[in-house]
Amino acid sequence: MAAVEPAEASAVALPGLGRALVAAGKLGQKSADDIYRKAKANRTSFIAELTGSGAVSAFDLAHTMSGAFGAPLLDLDAIDLKRLPRGLLDTKICQDYRVVVLSKRNNRLIVATADPSDQQAAEKIKFATQLGVDWVIAEYDKLSKMVEVHSASTSEAMDSIIGDDFEFDESTMEQSVVDEDDKGAVSDVDDAPVVKFLHKMLLDAIGARASDLHFEPYEHTYRVRFRVDGELREIASPPVAIKDKLASRIKVISRMDISEKRVPQDGRMKLKVGPDKVIDFRVSTLPTLFGEKIVIRILDPSSAKLGIEALGYEPEEKARLLAAIARPYGMILVTGPTGSGKTVSLYTCLNMMNKPGVNISTAEDPAEINLPGVNQVNVNDKAGLTFSVALKSFLRQDPDVIMVGEIRDLETADIAIKAAQTGHLVLSTLHTNDAPATLTRMRNMGIAQYNNASSVILITSKRLARRLCAHCKQPADIPYETLIEAGYKEEDVDGSWTPYQPIGCSACNNGYKGRVGVYQVMPITEDMQRIILADGSALEIAGQARRDGVRSLRESGLHKVRLGLTSLEEILAVTNE
Repeated sequence: MAAVEPAEASAVALPGLGRALVAAGKLGQKSADDIYRKAKANRTSFIAELTGSGAVSAFDLAHTMSGAFGAPLLDLDAIDLKRLPRGLLDTKICQDYRVVVLSKRNNRLIVATADPSDQQAAEKIKFATQLGVDWVIAEYDKLSKMVEVHSASTSEAMDSIIGDDFEFDESTMEQSVVDEDDKGAVSDVDDAPVVKFLHKMLLDAIGARASDLHFEPYEHTYRVRFRVDGELREIASPPVAIKDKLASRIKVISRMDISEKRVPQDGRMKLKVGPDKVIDFRVSTLPTLFGEKIVIRILDPSSAKLGIEALGYEPEEKARLLAAIARPYGMILVTGPTGSGKTVSLYTCLNMMNKPGVNISTAEDPAEINLPGVNQVNVNDKAGLTFSVALKSFLRQDPDVIMVGEIRDLETADIAIKAAQTGHLVLSTLHTNDAPATLTRMRNMGIAQYNNASSVILITSKRLARRLCAHCKQPADIPYETLIEAGYKEEDVDGSWTPYQPIGCSACNNGYKGRVGVYQVMPITEDMQRIILADGSALEIAGQARRDGVRSLRESGLHKVRLGLTSLEEILAVTNE
């Protein structure tokens, strides 16, 4: 143990670690001040300078901090590195603050540190994960070694996933628009730190099963957020100075005009992650007060080939959908909010119909999933290739099946209706709250009710609810009155099933992992056609649907709760009744 020197008035503002050591008699005031000044001069942390100088051993430091802060002491030699959770905290934060996440319990992280007084580290972790922090004390030398090994193993694991062929598709970069005045901006796209940062964010997003990446500039900060299982999570806070270079890099590889920063732009890029694996990204830029916000949507072509079983339809819902797509003509509509998986549902249907004897054409803005054997067209309003123009052209191409990305206006709706009435199967999407409201929306767009009644054969409304983690979900004690208020019938609450609640573990995100589809599948029956022809309201159509045995979105969601797939609170959040 180092000799204790007489306490002197401190000439510097020691960090909490230094003050705790002085108070515990492990370090003299003058020695602490000298170490702090040296750390500032060398631009290193106080704890690194302290242990490196030998003034206090890592063993003594850990025991002193454990006693001073009342935190448990852990020997990291007893920890199996392979069992540590991955993806809960950004690797850079772990390296910067020398911390290792040991586990996750409910809404708190158990984090190993050598300096529990570091409030900046605690706040950074809380901000990045939106979780509380419980410290566990470890020896600094062992902790530093584990941080480096854990970071290296994470990189090696990612390398094993992506292989040696990780690169952007260069063909997407050659067609970028570059003016003479922007030669400096072009050089920015090859800036090595920017390139590495973008690569890391894209790979981290793929590893975290994110659907979107958000790059958001503000006046004094810049943040990156991932949307995982429908929820946005902050992942990184890079320097503000990187925003323009990062925007230029993304715009060039997405075939956008890097000289244009005043209007929104859309583009696409591809990422090769192996000899046979390519991931597509849809990119959107938006001018904001402090720079361009960029959102990147990850498009997974394999999702359309998983089959209808993977979508989560109940047996009777699946049977209704399969019966509709087996019809030779008519219109099938999929409704729901943005990001609810409408496109995946449509492409799953197209994939089942994609046979050598079937001619399929699609018009989208833009085509999100590449499906060999399907003739896909990207609409281009600037060039005059609108949905309605594409549809008119399709009808001269001898189609069997037509898919329209979205019905936005009367002209597109009118042509789609006529196509459905003249021997073609038409699939499309609309933004409505549920299936019955879709017919009211079509009428409000200007489509005559007799056309709706004669052409629409099925409407399915969709929501995505977070799926409970199979490893940590636990039975929930929900009062009988609450279940009845949520929408269950008295005969349903018979004690034969158990609702579950999210808990949280190292394998999931706050008790949830993945998402499950909640559907309302409404075929247009003869009784419903009569209501439509009589200009019936959405409420009347919904009443007939209930008589026909069609579950509402809420009822479908409550059934998922009975099956233990999701929680009651999640269904109440994503459905409205």
